[in-house]
Parts: sequence; structure tokens; C-alpha cells
Amino acid sequence: MTAPAVRRAGDRSWIVDCLPGTVRAVADGAATDGWDAWVTDIVPAAATVLVVARPGTRMAALRRHLRTLATVAAATTVTDAGTPVPPARTVEVGVRYDGADLPAVADRLGTTPAEVARAHAAATHQVGFFGFAPGFAYLDGLPDALRLPRLSTPRPRVEAGVVAIAGNQTVVYPGGTPGGWHQIGTTTAVLWDVDATPPNRLALGDHVRFVEAPA
Repeated sequence: MTAPAVRRAGDRSWIVDCLPGTVRAVADGAATDGWDAWVTDIVPAAATVLVVARPGTRMAALRRHLRTLATVAAATTVTDAGTPVPPARTVEVGVRYDGADLPAVADRLGTTPAEVARAHAAATHQVGFFGFAPGFAYLDGLPDALRLPRLSTPRPRVEAGVVAIAGNQTVVYPGGTPGGWHQIGTTTAVLWDVDATPPNRLALGDHVRFVEAPA
């Protein structure tokens, strides 16, 4: 088996190319066994993990460690599909289904805003990966009946707490980013706070249950 690639990203970062099903193992491994002291940030995406090193870190040693993690994760996935993984947490997020796009979403789907809310709250959502901006978690699991392409014209700025959907995913906007997703609700839950430890309330693999709150 060919070892997964570990590519340089700037002066202090590595990007690990991961085989399907191994992103979480690589990301978790990069933050354990003392290696967490070497890195300042770990950003899992759909098929890669970005690892940002602290100043003074021996980059070659970190690369060898990441390559080993990715190789072991790939071999484990191939040879033992039943390998146990840590149980996922469930994070409840209260949401008011009062989004600016909710009526248009319901109209395009041929249903009602109340049915869109019911189907969204009933679904099982899971953090698939992070990307685009700090605190931007892509939640997989949107029901097929709610799938729509992104807006043709993104909004230049979306405030924190906006709950939006596109494709097969949901996002809770961390705030201050552009946004091309359909806004179906809002939440007062703070999922991203740069002053908190850790800043991100969500982790890769977490389940998210949206609980409808009174509008």
C-alpha cells in the first residue's frame, strides 16, 4: 500500500492526504501522545487534515509522525473495518425556524415552512469536516427531501448563529463570513468563541440534534 502523502503548506503547516474513513483517526492522533504540544491548530476537511505547527517545532519530525498516523489509519481501515472508534457525542442546538430563506425553500421543495422545520429537526446530523473559515463545521445528514443547490448569488456577510442548508449539509454560521447557503433558522447557541478553550464547541464526528424553539 502506498503511504498517504503529507504535503507542505506554508512555513509551519503540513496537509495530510487521507484515505476515505481515516480523517478522524489522523486528526485525533495528531492531538495525542504529547504531539499536541507541537501544534497550534488541527483542521480536518473532507479528505485532508491540516496541521499547523508551533514556532520552533521540528517540521521533519512532525511530518514523519503524521505520515505514520495516516499510514496506520489507512491500514487499519483496509484490514479491520470493525475497529472501534470513540463514541460520538451528541450536541443539542436550539433553533428558531425563522430564516430569511425559509419560505422560498419550502416553495421550491413543494412543501410548507413547518414541514421543512420538522424534517430538519428530525434528521441525524453529524460533523463531517471543518473548512472555509474558523468555526465553520459542515454537518452531514440533511434529508434528501431538503436538498437544494447553493444560492446563485451569495450574501457578502452572514451573522453568527444563522442555520442554513445546501446540498446534503447544514451549517451554523460562525459569523462574519460570506454565505451562499439557504437560511432556514437562527440559534442563540454559541458554537465558536475565540476566547473559549477550546474555541470550537463541536468536534469531528459529533452528532448535532437541532431542537425547535418557539419563534
